[in-house]
Amino acid sequence: MPITDDAIDRLRARIGIPEPHTAPPHYLLPGTDAFRHVAESYGDDNPLWCDPDYGPETRWKSPIAPPALAGGDTLVGEDEVREVADEHRALMKGDPLRGVHAFYSASMREWWAPLLPNRRVRRRNALVGVHDKASAFAERAVHEWTGQVFGDDTGTLLSAQYRLMIRTERGKARGKAREKDVELATYTEADIAAIDAQYAAERPRGAQPRWWEDVEVGDSVGPLVKGPFTVTDLVCWHVGMGMGMYGVKALRLGAANRRRIPRFYHRDPQGIPDVLQRIHWDPEFAKRSGNASTFDYGRMRENWLIHLCTDWMGDDAWLWKLDCEFRAFNYTGDTQWLRGTVTRKYLADGGRPAVDLDIAAVNQRGETTTPGHATILLPSREHGEVRLPDPPGAPPGAGDGTGSSLARALEAAAARFAERDRTAAVEDAGPAGGEDGPA
Repeated sequence: MPITDDAIDRLRARIGIPEPHTAPPHYLLPGTDAFRHVAESYGDDNPLWCDPDYGPETRWKSPIAPPALAGGDTLVGEDEVREVADEHRALMKGDPLRGVHAFYSASMREWWAPLLPNRRVRRRNALVGVHDKASAFAERAVHEWTGQVFGDDTGTLLSAQYRLMIRTERGKARGKAREKDVELATYTEADIAAIDAQYAAERPRGAQPRWWEDVEVGDSVGPLVKGPFTVTDLVCWHVGMGMGMYGVKALRLGAANRRRIPRFYHRDPQGIPDVLQRIHWDPEFAKRSGNASTFDYGRMRENWLIHLCTDWMGDDAWLWKLDCEFRAFNYTGDTQWLRGTVTRKYLADGGRPAVDLDIAAVNQRGETTTPGHATILLPSREHGEVRLPDPPGAPPGAGDGTGSSLARALEAAAARFAERDRTAAVEDAGPAGGEDGPA
């Protein structure tokens, strides 16, 4: 199906209109067990979120959730808007770009306040940006940004996440697909020993402050290693993260889900219907879908980059923003090396000491699979402890997650994406190894 001006106009008309999420949250009342399970699912044992007795001795006076949990697709957040308003039902029905291929290609996240144990979380969801792009990959592409903002039951705004789906015309995308043979990794005993030595050397900075004054542009962050990636790692991921946006469940509950979304299920060689998501853990299923083997989720590598930042920054700092692109698959057996570099040191809004990082995951072939950026607020000898950032739509200086609402925050986010559309002239390089749809 071709991308038309009319379809883009109809999609843009939906910007800012709240609607319920497609799946309920995995955790309705996340406590310290949820904090630990989510952190361990991506290999993080930081006591700030894994040890209930550790957090009360820190500046936070409590265990806090790992940033990966405070948002994270379907992890938390009961819908503030439970159904589309009557006046918007016709507008929100169907997909104006139905039949146009979708690749989950990038993510942006920001955090404004910590999620504390046993707080119910609300979320508000809406389309926030539709950018019409020239594309070397498929001649024309639409960058479709969806946003979610999260707040707890005390009225504190916690975080936001924005997901980029690149929509491309199927025929043109297939005709110019950049395919190559991928040689799956093999390892010697020495290779595994070197990776194990890196794992043994890694630890969170913890209680030792990383003072802003001691950080310089050009400083290195990391490394962290993740791999060789196995299906077992994926199983552990799902234990903490749940099954994602498609509501995958077992047995009788799975049969009910199959009745709900039958097109998501495909027959295996034994004639048994199973989820398309099986491409992440069944090599033959993945190969039937045109992949070299099973592969991870982009969200998993995003969380690995979060881990890189939080290990480096220490307990007293605050991870404010992180964005990344999913440029290539991370196949079973691949090893990702995560590193970063300090690129800017400055006083952010309201005189908050901050640093910007370039961060990336690079596999054993030397391919950058997941480049990104982060902004971290650091404690300062001169300026004092970290002051939390202001949520969008809040008056300057709030700095504690209050002073705004989910509605105002999402409106402010849509305004920012509209400005990006007016000023950006980025050509889409295409989803080279990006994911087929959200996971």
